[in-house]
Amino acid sequence: MIRIIEDNIIAEVNKLIDRASLTFDRKEEPIVKDILANVAAHGDKALIEYTNRFDKTNFAHPANLTISREEIEQAVSTVEPEVFAALTRAIKNIEDHHKQQKHESWTYEPEPGASTGIRYTPLASVGVYVPGGTAAYPSTVLMNVIPAKVAGVEEIVMVTPPSSSGEINKYILAAAYLLGVSKIFKIGGAQAVAALAFGTETVPRVDKIVGPGNIWVTLAKKQVYGTVAIDKLAGPSDITVLADSNAPAPYVAADLLSQAEHDVLASSIAIVLSKEQAQKIQQEVIAQTSKLPRKTIVEASLKNYGAIIVVKSVEEMIVIANTIAPEHLEIMFRDPNEILPHIKNAGAIFCGYYTPEPLGDYYAGSNHVLPTGGTSRFESPLGVDDFVKKTSIIQYSREKALATIGDIELLARLEGFDAHAYSMSVRRQL
Repeated sequence: MIRIIEDNIIAEVNKLIDRASLTFDRKEEPIVKDILANVAAHGDKALIEYTNRFDKTNFAHPANLTISREEIEQAVSTVEPEVFAALTRAIKNIEDHHKQQKHESWTYEPEPGASTGIRYTPLASVGVYVPGGTAAYPSTVLMNVIPAKVAGVEEIVMVTPPSSSGEINKYILAAAYLLGVSKIFKIGGAQAVAALAFGTETVPRVDKIVGPGNIWVTLAKKQVYGTVAIDKLAGPSDITVLADSNAPAPYVAADLLSQAEHDVLASSIAIVLSKEQAQKIQQEVIAQTSKLPRKTIVEASLKNYGAIIVVKSVEEMIVIANTIAPEHLEIMFRDPNEILPHIKNAGAIFCGYYTPEPLGDYYAGSNHVLPTGGTSRFESPLGVDDFVKKTSIIQYSREKALATIGDIELLARLEGFDAHAYSMSVRRQL
């Protein structure tokens, strides 16, 4: 049962936050390191070996790792029309949202003969990891591929674990098909991250790897960072709901459960203004949980990492919310805009009684790849910026450069860099 907290609130909140910190069992680190090294050294041969071992496939040739155009079209042909329609509408919303994030390169000329600027350039290639096997997460395809395409990335490579029969979920393939992703490989786990980071005979090396995964995927991304860029090290999901006295208890309970069903480590917290309200939400959580297919996961999550916190004021609510720095924050207030300006730390903020978190997961257009584990204190949602790089552009005329020599020589020699100083003064000679 989800508990109600009235006393020692800060101490209890800190316990909940501690759960969110990303920890790794040390025994897994060397295993991942060996997998990465083996794929880097042996390429496709190692990929086939690991895929057969971990995914229980029976691959014998590198061609088995690649999804053919025919396989994609055959799988897509079996997808229900209503699924295609829903995916198409979601794609439009997500594309429209991310197009607002695009930057234009710019040049600034503070005075004649001196200009500086920033040029935005899309990454050349990106690898997208999509969890697979028995799972189906087409929304992961949309949220990772669309901002890359909007940014202008030319090569998008998708990897996803196959079933034991060597197949990929048709809904994942439908999402990829609608977005024009055709380079798809039947690989998962740390070995897939290694293939994207180092390249193999079949899998191209990429500049950045994005997408969620289990502990093996996360550890692999951590270890290859520096060889390639990564999006973030994602931890368990979490939600915090701020509820005013009029927030319907069934709404609050349902939204807490929408995160609790993710994982036994997921955290679901509501902050309310009275014990009576907390008890109503608690009873509603119990009633709704009993009907859920993932009841066992939900109960474990709520028992260990769920809470309904009773506070004395809205100001106290805001302080606690900013301390938690949640991945998802719902402001379930009649007028959420009164609270919104005071929230400093949250990955995504859902405003009002009729904006539940699943709107952001699937449809509204905002990205659902969000900072977890309290990292919204300093991190942001995945977006177009994650798929471009910025380059500084500087240009000075001869006259303007010569006018700066004295200052630059002084500063360079102050730091002990005589060659820097001479790089400027030599310009006087011609």
